[in-house]
Amino acid sequence: MLETSARLLRLLSLLQTPRDWSGSELAERLSVSTRTVRNDIERLRTLGYPVHATRGAIGGYRLGAGAALPPLLLDDEEAVAVAVGLRTAAGGGISGIEETSLRALAKLEQVLPSRLRRRVNALQSYTVPVRWGDTSPRVDPNTLTLLAGACRDHERLRFDYRDHHGTASPRAVEPHRLVNWGRRWYLVAWDIDRQDWRTFRVDRIEPRTPTGPRFAPRELPEEDVAAYVSRRVSSAAWRYRARVVVHAPAEAVAERVWEAVGTVEAVDERTCVLDTGSDSLETLAVYLGMLGFDFSVTEPPELVAHLRDLADRYRRATP
Repeated sequence: MLETSARLLRLLSLLQTPRDWSGSELAERLSVSTRTVRNDIERLRTLGYPVHATRGAIGGYRLGAGAALPPLLLDDEEAVAVAVGLRTAAGGGISGIEETSLRALAKLEQVLPSRLRRRVNALQSYTVPVRWGDTSPRVDPNTLTLLAGACRDHERLRFDYRDHHGTASPRAVEPHRLVNWGRRWYLVAWDIDRQDWRTFRVDRIEPRTPTGPRFAPRELPEEDVAAYVSRRVSSAAWRYRARVVVHAPAEAVAERVWEAVGTVEAVDERTCVLDTGSDSLETLAVYLGMLGFDFSVTEPPELVAHLRDLADRYRRATP
């Protein structure tokens, strides 16, 4: 009986890999006959595992999705990866799943072997997360799964999209990819009315249901969608935009500017213009101060006033 149980666990582990297994392949892996494999498959089905079988030359066995989630087998690295992912999710970023993530993590840690629990706990104990604060955007998990499903099924989406000032406008798009950047999520989609590619912040999307109709996927604007989004975000309509004259060579400034934060244009050998922006004046001012070069700002007026206030504060701070 012990030998049979061990074989069933090994068979289940093989079936959980994303591929089809022929009966002869499973028999060879388990060192049993194909008849024993068929009997073991029936035992798994009796236990609630939906094992699907297909006939033909390329047929085989595959573990499918059932009405309820059956127990899963995870190897050491998979278990650690899931635990780390749950800890990250419990820290926020996607609203509404923190408590669920903690419950799932508690169940997983309860059955983790001590050697794996030590690895997970070490990561937690010696990692310090950056606290983003209440102003960080939080994404509704239902919206996120709806968008992901529409990308997968190639279904058109209709939603209301809020701009920086909270004004909503209706959009109709063909969704293609979701891009995660820190605590922000972006949807890359073809805007049907504007006949062009657009990048939407997911936390500003209010979906309208139902989705559909289906559409034929288009060739993406770039193969590297993450790089495409980072450049689009840097040139997007931030709440505050600034063209800053930096008194340094463009090459030197470009080394300190991430492409998602801004673009650098040379004026002459000693001067360049940084086109940048941010959702807050405070963030923009701090970033400019960290460049390490002298700079001149003439717009927007809100940034000019904020920098003057900072300059006065710093002068008062030194005797």
